[in-house]
Amino acid sequence: MKYGSFINAVIAFLIVAFVLFLVIKAMNKAKEAMEEEKEEEAAAEPPKQEVLLEEIRDLLKSKAG
Repeated sequence: MKYGSFINAVIAFLIVAFVLFLVIKAMNKAKEAMEEEKEEEAAAEPPKQEVLLEEIRDLLKSKAG
């Protein structure tokens, strides 16, 4: 009788551990996807300082030419 309770507890533990593993794995995958998306966004936009310098360069070209 006691063996059945022990086996039941072990099986329940393994099921809970496996489900928790899958949830954490999915969360990590989603987190990595969000980070990659942010990196792609950041790479697409030049830094603000660079945009300002390009505008200054263009203004100086237009005044000189």
